[in-house]
Amino acid sequence: MELAGKVIAVLEPKGGVSKSTGNPWKTQDYVIETHEQFPRRMVFNVFGEDKINQFNIQLNEEINVFFDINAREYQGRWFNDIRAWRIDRNVGDQAAAPVVNAQPVSAPEPPAFEQQDSTEDLPF
Repeated sequence: MELAGKVIAVLEPKGGVSKSTGNPWKTQDYVIETHEQFPRRMVFNVFGEDKINQFNIQLNEEINVFFDINAREYQGRWFNDIRAWRIDRNVGDQAAAPVVNAQPVSAPEPPAFEQQDSTEDLPF
């Protein structure tokens, strides 16, 4: 899935050590807002220090987020996990600069009507 918009929040990174393997891990959450008539917001995360550094997401940046959604259960409650796997930049530049035709566009001329006898009445 994908969503385009502006990054409106960069949250603090979280990290720890895996209980099973003992390896360190790091994740960071971001909030993106769409440019629709009624903007929508989505929190997504990037997992892994290498991906966080590779994506280098900045506040107020226009991006296109490609993500997967997964749900997990913890102590009888369910939580959604929206994890980004690809980030494209310059989405706003493409949307803000549509292709413009070089020739001016003029309004079509109204059709020409011939004047008829005034004795003809409309049937309604």
